[in-house]
Amino acid sequence: MQIPRLHPDTIDQVKQRADIYDVVSEHVVLRKRGKDYVGLCPFHDEKSPSFTVSPSKQMFYCFGCQAAGNSIKFLMDLQKRSFPDVVLDLARRYQVSVQTLAPEERQELQRQLSLREQLYEVLAATARFYQHALKSPQNSPAMEYLREKRQFNDETIQKFNLGYAPAGWETLYRYLVEDRHYPVQLVEKAGLIKPRKENSGYYDVFRDRIMIPICDIMGRVIAFGGRTMKDEQPKYLNSPETELFNKGKTLFALDQAKNGIGQLDQTVVVEGYFDAIALHANGINNAVASLGTALSIDQIRMALRYSDSKQLVLNFDADKAGTNAAQRAIGEVADLAYKGELQLKILNMPDGKDADEFLRTHSPQDYRQLLDDAPLWLDWQIQKITKDRDLKQASDFQQVSQELVKLLKNIANNDTRSYYVSHCAEILSLGDTRLIPLRVENLLTQIAPKPEYRAKLTVVKPESRKSNPTTGEHSLLEQAEALLLKIYLHCPGQREEIIDALDVGDLQFSLSHHRFLWQQILEIPDATGRDLISRVQDRCLEFPDELSLVLHLFHLDEKSQKEIIRTPQVVQATVACMEKVLCEKRLLYFKDLWEKIDPEIEPEQDKVYCEAFYREKMRLQELQNQRLFSIIDLL
Repeated sequence: MQIPRLHPDTIDQVKQRADIYDVVSEHVVLRKRGKDYVGLCPFHDEKSPSFTVSPSKQMFYCFGCQAAGNSIKFLMDLQKRSFPDVVLDLARRYQVSVQTLAPEERQELQRQLSLREQLYEVLAATARFYQHALKSPQNSPAMEYLREKRQFNDETIQKFNLGYAPAGWETLYRYLVEDRHYPVQLVEKAGLIKPRKENSGYYDVFRDRIMIPICDIMGRVIAFGGRTMKDEQPKYLNSPETELFNKGKTLFALDQAKNGIGQLDQTVVVEGYFDAIALHANGINNAVASLGTALSIDQIRMALRYSDSKQLVLNFDADKAGTNAAQRAIGEVADLAYKGELQLKILNMPDGKDADEFLRTHSPQDYRQLLDDAPLWLDWQIQKITKDRDLKQASDFQQVSQELVKLLKNIANNDTRSYYVSHCAEILSLGDTRLIPLRVENLLTQIAPKPEYRAKLTVVKPESRKSNPTTGEHSLLEQAEALLLKIYLHCPGQREEIIDALDVGDLQFSLSHHRFLWQQILEIPDATGRDLISRVQDRCLEFPDELSLVLHLFHLDEKSQKEIIRTPQVVQATVACMEKVLCEKRLLYFKDLWEKIDPEIEPEQDKVYCEAFYREKMRLQELQNQRLFSIIDLL
């Protein structure tokens, strides 16, 4: 059917009720910034958020691609749908009465919209039927199961509207169709009955099961989960997908948890219905449950929209199935975590228990402590990689190193990657602090093969290294790096040469404030443009502490202007100074390894370290001899 022409009053009401944050946050991870929210634009690729949502104006705007509009325009552009189609969907969602301009179209449109309302009605009636059945004396085993085995009190049972589906094959069918006179097709569309294959008639989908209503965010019943009280399979049975129910876009108990998530600024995701119910029963009101399948990105975004910090704790069972479920869930949200858009933590319960079992023998405070102690996802990954591995054994060391490199390569957020490079280097150094900077350099070489990434990585701070340069050498290196950055900013014609020189030498800036500035430069599209300085300054305004350390590089005094006149020679001299520092570190590294080798036991390895040591020594000599003119004179 062609979508009818909508009355202006309907369109106005949809615009008023469809909150821009509510709509956009289902598709974009948003962070609060002042009165507005920011996130990565869904309409173009970007690394830094330029997409802004303004609740006060009920508008969105992208400073990168200039996309803009209200909630209706956002869905039209994102989903490539027509104006009336989007308005109708929003009208259903926000319960706006729909009017059309043509009277003859109203009946058919009303029929389409009323189907959803009828489904809500029959599902609500079914929930009441199951609740009544649970309280019936003849079904006392079901109530005993909830009170004794699950240890739920009457308040919890009532809060979650728990019920019982009688054992008969047609009990619900007779109640809804024969007694309440609901159309049989409607009851089937609600996922409550199925047609018999051989004979005419229908049978109930749920029989002899504890019934858990699944609600939408507004608390309306949209489906059911049924739990057997016996050993039959499946243990849990969910409603089929319907007009109202989509497993991949629904989280159990989110309607109950959304306020708790907002207050605690954290979402806890568990596997089972009863885990979530048990947490709420114990005052932990920020818990939701997946619906027996891997978490989807839509489910994650639904939970995150109520949290400013975007902290998500996956509390899955510690057994193999639970670990696999956690891995599947992580797979959906990995990009958000790698980019730093999501604080993802993993909580594996002690002794292989789930949350429900744990709370039967422990206090709510004990569980909260587990939440506080839960490792970040990347730490959890590292723990899994290093578990039961002996890093003193060459084979284990090599395998762990390769897996850590693979993990580090995926981290897009620069600060996060910097931290974990140093953390992994400490692990691989086995307590020998002298090896940490060398392990760092080794990891950096493997995880940053592309020049656009190299300068974004932070290595261990110079003051923590045993092989620190002397004060004079450190000062010379700092001046050399600063001069190279000045040339890049103020001499557009030399920018490609500088990138090539850093690439060939596999060099990184050693000082943290210089690495910060280089990172901002590389993250700007078309970083070779002549307006680079103003664009970099704009980016740095968000980081006042770092900006104060590099602000002088944006301006040229008389001395600096003279320095960069001889730009090509200065570039060569400054790059040589930076490479000399790196070469000295490699020289010490191979010297240390060579001294520890017994040539009689490992002659081949002895030869490798010997050759590497002398290769670095020769290169260091070359760098010391590369004095087309004295860099000290330049600086």
